[in-house]
Amino acid sequence: MALEIFSFILGPLENNTFILVDSSTREAVVVDPALGMQGVLPVINQNGWRIKAVWLTHAHFDHTSGIIALNQYLGTDLPVGLHSDDLVLYHEGGGASVFGYDRKPDPEPGLFFDHGDLLKVGSESLEVRHTPGHTPGHVIFYSRSAGVVLTGDLIFAGSVGRTDLPGGNWKSLLESIHHQVFTLPAETRILSGHGENSSVGKELISNPFL
Repeated sequence: MALEIFSFILGPLENNTFILVDSSTREAVVVDPALGMQGVLPVINQNGWRIKAVWLTHAHFDHTSGIIALNQYLGTDLPVGLHSDDLVLYHEGGGASVFGYDRKPDPEPGLFFDHGDLLKVGSESLEVRHTPGHTPGHVIFYSRSAGVVLTGDLIFAGSVGRTDLPGGNWKSLLESIHHQVFTLPAETRILSGHGENSSVGKELISNPFL
């Protein structure tokens, strides 16, 4: 048994959408489904992945825009997970209006993450870590067994998340990175919401913002 992670670059903001799959059961969750999710639907069908939920690292619209297409394709309303501190931002459209987008409301979340929660993908577990800074309710998902952390828009390869949008806080962002990412093993792979993969050790040494 192992956790498989598949990544897709989607939408005009080139979001990284991830599908986490338990290789033995084919149960799966989608992390941050972006605009352009329609292009991933045939892959889900071809691989026989059984999507059980949507997990959001945060509520910005570019990380949530694919939920409706996913639900329509599957013919069901998937449980949507979000930290409650991002619920106001979620209900306000995730900041879409700031970028000139007019969007329909996303489905109401039914799962609310807390720091330290253990989430299941089939028999595989991931830890939720609350990492405010980019948004108040930003979280990351850490798999010790796979040696991977999905960091959303907290930290990128050679960069960090924006704090100039509503709810952003530079001090909180730095504290989240240092306390929740840089405490992980150096070999842990960083899979972020945009851009290339990296590792904890590499960003510790070379990230110019840190």
